[in-house]
Amino acid sequence: MSTTITIDPVSRIEGHLKIEVTIDAVDGLQQVVDAKSSGTMFRGFELLLQGRDPLDAPDITQRICGVCPISHAVASCKALEKAFGISPPANARLLRNLVLGANFIQSHVMHFYHLAVLDYINTDGILNAAPWTPRQSAPDMITGPIAVELVNHYISALHIRRKSHQMGAIFGGKLPSSPSIITGGCSATPTTENINSFRNLLVDILAFTKNFFIPDVMAIANAFPEYYGIGHGCGNLIAYGVFDLEDTEQSSKLFEGGRMDSDGNILTVDPAVINEDTKYSWYTPNCDARNPANGLTEVQPGKANAYSWTKAPRYQNVVHEAGPLARMKINGEYVGGVSVVDRLVVRALETEKVINAMATWLDELEVGGPVYQQHSIPSSATGIGLCEAPRGALGHWISINNSKIASYQVVTPTSWNTSPKDSLEQPGPLEQALIGTPVLDINNPVEVLRVVHSFDPCLACSVHMVRPDSSVSPIRIDL
Repeated sequence: MSTTITIDPVSRIEGHLKIEVTIDAVDGLQQVVDAKSSGTMFRGFELLLQGRDPLDAPDITQRICGVCPISHAVASCKALEKAFGISPPANARLLRNLVLGANFIQSHVMHFYHLAVLDYINTDGILNAAPWTPRQSAPDMITGPIAVELVNHYISALHIRRKSHQMGAIFGGKLPSSPSIITGGCSATPTTENINSFRNLLVDILAFTKNFFIPDVMAIANAFPEYYGIGHGCGNLIAYGVFDLEDTEQSSKLFEGGRMDSDGNILTVDPAVINEDTKYSWYTPNCDARNPANGLTEVQPGKANAYSWTKAPRYQNVVHEAGPLARMKINGEYVGGVSVVDRLVVRALETEKVINAMATWLDELEVGGPVYQQHSIPSSATGIGLCEAPRGALGHWISINNSKIASYQVVTPTSWNTSPKDSLEQPGPLEQALIGTPVLDINNPVEVLRVVHSFDPCLACSVHMVRPDSSVSPIRIDL
């Protein structure tokens, strides 16, 4: 007999996510046979932006998420600069890359040490105070000296996150949200002093990444080799590309955009064939199967059969996973598989690659050079800003009329990854990854949480209003 359990909310993620899994015996193994990923809050930022000055968009969209605001700032500015027909100067490109790189680092460090690693180590007798109690445990969790070492690095990682924020604030003005990333470039200017301050912090962060972050991730991977075969998901990957290396519209990037299909073929990305499906989302039928360029945000709470405030982005009606795994595999930087452990490993490896690139960008900055391109707001225009957040492909679409925002749409990486089923009854990437996951104890489904956390979902980016009328009776998972 199958059993359906609900984890609501899923802890140690950003935002509010509910996971419902049905567990049954298959060939004598108790495993997940069906899954629903539900964003339990409504977005609304698209509606908030309508009628506003276009230059407000980078500041407002940064408030979508406190973890990856810089990605929203860059994507929004790119959309506006496309609409305005301008390109920022080289210094601005480099400064944006450096602030965005700092944001990537703090997010990746936070994900492993503060959101994911507690799924794998038993902290009983090590962390016996809040916020680490009550805790979750499982027979396969790491104990003893290795667990103690990982906990010590958990604490060290808090300092590294602080240094990452400090570093980003040097050119960003402040973090999490940066007032210095503006349409046309940046308001910060590079000086010898702030370049050196940035570099000193970067050196410390690189040392932590090489000496602790990467070895710790590999220790978890080696201790849980079975998770190389768990959480495969849809197998199709998508990335828009990030970190411009040139001052042209078609700039080469540190991570190029593209797609990888389940057979390993590398394909291109055309944003014109991206649609958002809303069959199982709490939006009206008018919103269904629309490209974000003409997307709508019309809510329909209580819609029959719907179970999420997250829409279901699809590329030519095909389910795709976004994230660092997509970036690294599409760019040939990682040749492993698509699994729980692979998602953990690539974040650490990507962190080192970004840090090394940031050292080069510091050398390329021109002290006293221009950081801003003058512009005027057109009466009518459209623009697309494609970027990458730490969690994957991020797109902003803007339409301007009478020099005001007529429409604005945001498609986040977590919308790709935690999307519900679509009109073709295809589950989203996380839902597919959960199916087949073995569960030893249905009252303590740590295996489910390991799969969920491997995607590093950020529902704050995807949805923004709690449903107070929910009648779900959740099972509490104490961590």
